[in-house]
Amino acid sequence: MGRYCQLVMGPAGSGKSTYCSTIMTHCQNIGRAVHLVNLDPAAEKFEYEPSIDIKDLISLEDVMEELQYGPNGGLIYCMEFLMNNIDWLEDEVGSYSDDYLIIDCPGQIELYTHFDIMKRLVEALGRLNIAICGVYLLESQFVEDKSKFFAGVMSAMSAMINLEIPHINVMSKMDLLPKMKPSELERYYNPDPLLLMEDVNAKTSPKYHQLNQAIGQLVEDFNMVQFLPLNVNDEDSITAILSHVDNAIQFGEDQEPKEPTEEMEDEMDDD
Repeated sequence: MGRYCQLVMGPAGSGKSTYCSTIMTHCQNIGRAVHLVNLDPAAEKFEYEPSIDIKDLISLEDVMEELQYGPNGGLIYCMEFLMNNIDWLEDEVGSYSDDYLIIDCPGQIELYTHFDIMKRLVEALGRLNIAICGVYLLESQFVEDKSKFFAGVMSAMSAMINLEIPHINVMSKMDLLPKMKPSELERYYNPDPLLLMEDVNAKTSPKYHQLNQAIGQLVEDFNMVQFLPLNVNDEDSITAILSHVDNAIQFGEDQEPKEPTEEMEDEMDDD
């Protein structure tokens, strides 16, 4: 069987860690061998202990203290250090020959839009014959501010273009969003450029209207970004997202039957 991973991305506060723990729980419940990989050198709390943790190689706290860098510069330094020592990650990942990896990435948006670090990471994982699906999270509260929402759409599109891997976009924290009509939500799941024209133009100077129109036209012409809703309290929502990811990376097509584990045998005996 091949190896598979989700590369979980998105701005800070978009719910990446919650997404990772939710998918970890779901995978374990359906009997899938899954491991968390933490590539955020600033992360401190985890619901699941990472099987691989970048902080075993380098931590943001140490970089800030020793090099006197700020948080942003320190994080970029940590990721560059990882890429310069990619053999460490290759050795760590190599011990999981046929498991499913959930890779929790930093929330530094520049990593996906301005630097080639994540592209190099994807290439390194590809050399290990790991099928990768990018999962880009955008917080659902962005729908309450349409200009922020379209900025998020553009950042998701940028990540898709830069990384060139199978990719899905997830609208997170749907359980925290005030109730909206399904027809209205659909305009955000499949971004409707008219949202930008109707709302943002009314709030901005006329000199920016042409720019807003160009952004809306860009989103419509490329038609790359759609969102899947994630409600962590809705098992159907979680199942649908995992199904889309599995389909994108063709999970299980080369899967062979595994020998029952001791826990499975005990359960069968109890039955």
